[in-house]
Amino acid sequence: MPARSDFPKVFVFGAATAAYQIEGMAQGGAGPCHWDSFAATGSNVVRNEDGARACDHYNRWPEDLDLIRDGGFDAYRFSTSWARVMPDGRTINLEGLDFYDRLVDGMIARGLTPYLTLYHWDLPSALADAGGWTNRQTAECFAEYASAVMARIGDRVARTATINEPWCVSWLSHFEGQHAPGLRDIRAAARSMHHIQLAHGLAVQRLRAEGHGDLGVVLNFSEILPHGPGDAAAVDRSDAISNRWFIESITRGTYPQVLLDTLAPHMPQGWQNDMVVIASPIDWLGVNYYSRGIVSDAPDLPWPSTRGHEGPLPKTQMGWEIYPDGLRNLLIRMARDYVGDLPLVVTENGMAWDDRVENGQVLDDTRRDYITAHLAATHEAIAAGANVQGFFYWSLLDNFEWSFGYEKRFGLIHVDFDSLTRTPKSSYLALSAALAR
Repeated sequence: MPARSDFPKVFVFGAATAAYQIEGMAQGGAGPCHWDSFAATGSNVVRNEDGARACDHYNRWPEDLDLIRDGGFDAYRFSTSWARVMPDGRTINLEGLDFYDRLVDGMIARGLTPYLTLYHWDLPSALADAGGWTNRQTAECFAEYASAVMARIGDRVARTATINEPWCVSWLSHFEGQHAPGLRDIRAAARSMHHIQLAHGLAVQRLRAEGHGDLGVVLNFSEILPHGPGDAAAVDRSDAISNRWFIESITRGTYPQVLLDTLAPHMPQGWQNDMVVIASPIDWLGVNYYSRGIVSDAPDLPWPSTRGHEGPLPKTQMGWEIYPDGLRNLLIRMARDYVGDLPLVVTENGMAWDDRVENGQVLDDTRRDYITAHLAATHEAIAAGANVQGFFYWSLLDNFEWSFGYEKRFGLIHVDFDSLTRTPKSSYLALSAALAR
């Protein structure tokens, strides 16, 4: 595994989590969110599991922060829960802000740098009832929420991301229906794809006006490759959906025309006037990467008329190909085509595996090799000129993996979901040793 000394001295190594996936939302005054109702609807989530208890990080956060510190990490990427801070989406719950105050102070006391994500998918049910991300008012409420959080903890966080993976918030959730609110509606998809970008822009403008800096966004990217020589159009459409819609609106103030040709009739009225807000300058870009996509043109299928293909490489427990070259290529692409010398941070990279505790140990050599390969890919991107300043493994803990419930384990730390016992995996120990070199 590459050593810490192989990277620039300012390079930050960390681990990442998300509030709904680990905290346990049935405490601390948190209100219901649309993931609660999505999970309560039969067949949406494996075994109808939810985040009510999760990893009980709400109470066990000191132990979890100790694990990050003891592993030799520099930073912790966490998210605040909108439903905890504002149970109805608008009214502040001081108990919620107090929790994040304690959490950030706990990081600093352990020498950990806080990296904040303001929204990692837990939309308060009251806003979901009013249309959620299909409603422009949700974007406006988000700016208010962002302001409230940063007024409390913004003086101590190093970098702040507005939104985590807007593609998942919008396309995956409103067109493919795989995540809350589980819609399959092109009009809802088009509007949510715009409003989630607007929420980002409004929050950046609001926070900038209030004196906050180091503001960015976390986008998930996939390298899209053709299945055959005649599939360039399919690659173009898929790349526009997965990648360009989100990065180009933020860095260029435009949406890909190949998507607007179909989505424009479904967009909210006057959307063009919002583009200058969406393109508000950012200070850094978070890059989430897991795998590649292989597509072919499929005129026999409904729009977007593409067919996905399984690649030949080894797969994770999620069925995703292990393809580290994609991370290197996307980091180089972001620097070359979109952000120039703006700081890039790998805010998520990791894999799920069927990890089991045997004789008090979790031997996950496949994950160790995965981390080794993706750290090497990150190093190659830096050597090629990309200004990559950090790498956060996803995730610190096994957790509630959204529609997969507690079945898929991404963590460096194994969690027994009955006893909640934490057991560091061999990948955690290997990465810790590398960070000490």
